[in-house]
Amino acid sequence: MEAKAIAKGVRVSPFKVRQTLTLIRGKDVGEAMMALRYTPKKTARIVEKVLRSAVANAEYNHGLDVDKLVVKKAFADQGSSMRRWRAVSMGRAHPYRHRTSHITIVVSER
Repeated sequence: MEAKAIAKGVRVSPFKVRQTLTLIRGKDVGEAMMALRYTPKKTARIVEKVLRSAVANAEYNHGLDVDKLVVKKAFADQGSSMRRWRAVSMGRAHPYRHRTSHITIVVSER
């Protein structure tokens, strides 16, 4: 039995989220929470929130034991990009993109 949680449209690039997800993939939920709590990145707070949601889904929807849960899968896909323009010299503009992520975490019993 496995449970998952998905956060869509998070305003952080997938590259940055993937760096944090490598810390928790394959670990016990308790170890993963501690790793995220002491990681000084913005993405760690976001991933921790998704992990808490996955644990709550496992406990309440599927009746799994929280102490036996392991992070089975953790990945981040690219969401939609917001196109923006930055003013530069001589009345010109340069485009850039605000990238978003879809974060998915799957937990299962050991």
